[in-house]
Amino acid sequence: MASAVGVVVTSVYARHWPSYSFAEWELLFILFALFVSVNGLRSSGAISKISQRIDRGRAIPFKLVVTTFFFSMLVTNDVALVVMVPLTLALNLDRKDLLVIAEALAANAGSALTPFGNPQNLFIYWFYGLGLGPFLATIVPFAAVFLILLVVASLFIKARPVAECPGVSQQVGRLAYVYGILIILVLLTVLHVLPVGTVLLVFLFAVIFDRQALRVDYALLFSFLFFFGLADNLQVVLAARVTHSEHVFLFSALASQVMSNVPATLLFAKFTTNWQALLWGVNVGGFGSLFGSLANLIAYKIYVTHEDVEHSETFAARFTAKFLIAGYLAFFIGIGLYFVVRR
Repeated sequence: MASAVGVVVTSVYARHWPSYSFAEWELLFILFALFVSVNGLRSSGAISKISQRIDRGRAIPFKLVVTTFFFSMLVTNDVALVVMVPLTLALNLDRKDLLVIAEALAANAGSALTPFGNPQNLFIYWFYGLGLGPFLATIVPFAAVFLILLVVASLFIKARPVAECPGVSQQVGRLAYVYGILIILVLLTVLHVLPVGTVLLVFLFAVIFDRQALRVDYALLFSFLFFFGLADNLQVVLAARVTHSEHVFLFSALASQVMSNVPATLLFAKFTTNWQALLWGVNVGGFGSLFGSLANLIAYKIYVTHEDVEHSETFAARFTAKFLIAGYLAFFIGIGLYFVVRR
């Protein structure tokens, strides 16, 4: 709603109705297909089945954090947390608060490594017409350093089982294999290996065999649409161009703390060709505040509304403080890491 109002207000002010490029429409189309295919894979039980294997054996914090990191690379940071946080809360462990915080950080760090790990990466990869090699060369130091830090941190989290958790065995439906193939087709489309029209297979399959998969986050898709228009209008209003790499990095990282990293990406992409600084800025900006990334809000909301937490305001307040401290610690580490890598 806010983004729609922003488009109308800026259009009236600038006397300019936003124009949408063909690449932006293609991006929305691919993003929609990715949402549908991931939604179908999740409803088939495949993701939950894999996740349930994590609570067996030793080093549970390590396995939870590392799995979240690599899950987010493939199924986006939001979906990874939707799966992993409820799983963590279902386990009979102590220190679940630290585990959820570590998972949120892992999801933001892991998703930064691939063009399809989060919406801002997908936009940057498609908008600037990048290749996989330059993309990985730019962002690998960011993801690698945070993976090491998170692995070390997970080894210090003493989450001990307090009772046996029987759980429920998750059955995997036959559609899981089909959606696995469809996701691969979408990812190959993102990487420019297959033509965009290939993702029509996702919608065709969902309409015929699994209409439940079409129940995706349409509000997020429309927010993308409106933010495209808002960014186009702001470019006309500001009539400026940000070119200095440090400015692009810092402004996008700081803007993400208030407006989230996805809209910050859409806005600054209109003003700069320096995609490397923007890529770092918005992924570092995913740390920090609860608004830095939608993934942060997902993890936070699932935890504080859990039955063991929602009736204890003090416990929820302590979790909020821990979440912000850990987030901003990662945020400032990311800023320092950028300038080290730049040099």
